[in-house]
Amino acid sequence: MAEALLTLTGVNTHIGHYHILQGVDFAVPRGELTMLLGRNGAGKTTTLRTIMGLWQASSGSILFESVDLARRETPAIADLGIAYVPESMGIFAGLTVQENLVLAARRGALEDARLEWIFRFFPALKKFWFLPAGLLSGGQKQMLSISRAMVEPRKLVLVDEPTKGLAPSIINNLIEAFGELKKTDTTILMVEQNFHAARSLGDSVVVMDSGRIVHSGRMAELAANDALQTRLLGLSLETHQ
Repeated sequence: MAEALLTLTGVNTHIGHYHILQGVDFAVPRGELTMLLGRNGAGKTTTLRTIMGLWQASSGSILFESVDLARRETPAIADLGIAYVPESMGIFAGLTVQENLVLAARRGALEDARLEWIFRFFPALKKFWFLPAGLLSGGQKQMLSISRAMVEPRKLVLVDEPTKGLAPSIINNLIEAFGELKKTDTTILMVEQNFHAARSLGDSVVVMDSGRIVHSGRMAELAANDALQTRLLGLSLETHQ
């Protein structure tokens, strides 16, 4: 396995009176796509938000290369080359597609070659370049949200359920886009419930339950073991599209 780009050790996160993450330990190998799986309410979104500094860990360390993210603010974390694609998409509905992407570029400028690369996967964004993002369809909004993370090179991209509620044809476009993103030496940590996407994209896998890590290993091994899937997730992934 490749060296770890991101390592969580003993991470606890409290939200109000609720103890959500309870001593989370796992590593994300550099240059790979790691799937973060688990039942609803297991703590997957909280994990991504804690890494990004949107919720602060109450204890533990989150090492990105040699930097501990646990005590850093979100803008400082983003400046290290980390992007976050939330389940809520996080786009600016009143701004155009173009303006959304300009805001996502830390230098405030868009590179033509990078844009053409994105348009190859998401041609609708080029078609609706000057349209307010709030007028896009659900699938097109997800394309825009993901493109905001891809608009310039990042070291790490955190993605929360990118295929949720999307048509199979759009899901296939997203799978292709993330597959190409991996080839650019970008490390990805993804929460995903669609087994086709998880199996197609995942190199390694981490499974959560009740705020704790209960399994880590290679995605191919989990995909091939129905009994393990049922024990960890409560059902075979083949039935959980």
